[in-house]
Amino acid sequence: MSLDTTQDSVTQITLRPITKDNWREVIKVTVSEAQYEFVGRPDYYLTMCAYGELWRPLAVYLGEEVIGFLMWAVDPADGSCWLGGVMIDQRYQGREYGRRAIKTAVNMLAQQYGYKDFALSYNPNNTLAKRLYMSLGFVETAEWEDDEIVARMRLEGVYCV
Repeated sequence: MSLDTTQDSVTQITLRPITKDNWREVIKVTVSEAQYEFVGRPDYYLTMCAYGELWRPLAVYLGEEVIGFLMWAVDPADGSCWLGGVMIDQRYQGREYGRRAIKTAVNMLAQQYGYKDFALSYNPNNTLAKRLYMSLGFVETAEWEDDEIVARMRLEGVYCV
């Protein structure tokens, strides 16, 4: 499986690198104004990826349409693979695409790079994110990343989408 396209055949969700050909579609991804309390705008995350030298961006596609964004990085301190900036455009929320995108990302990163330890963080007031991440197998830890609680998951065997 190449990094160019990773597919979840159930819902035709794919994750693709962000390039000169698709970045304009990615920055059009929007969430509701209330959600911006918990997540940044795609252009902010793309800038962080371009100049921070840690995060790698991926566009979330439904068929050939960009419907979301997420990024990933490896923590040099412990080798865990972090997911961040997870967002699905408000027009596509509530249809399980965020869940499928996260599962697809975890599977891709485990298969291509062998990662077994995953982490993410979220604002403790973001109850929808907490519920989603916990249902996927992430467990809150006592760790904090700025004002966000850290949740971790260790893969045992195959993680299915």
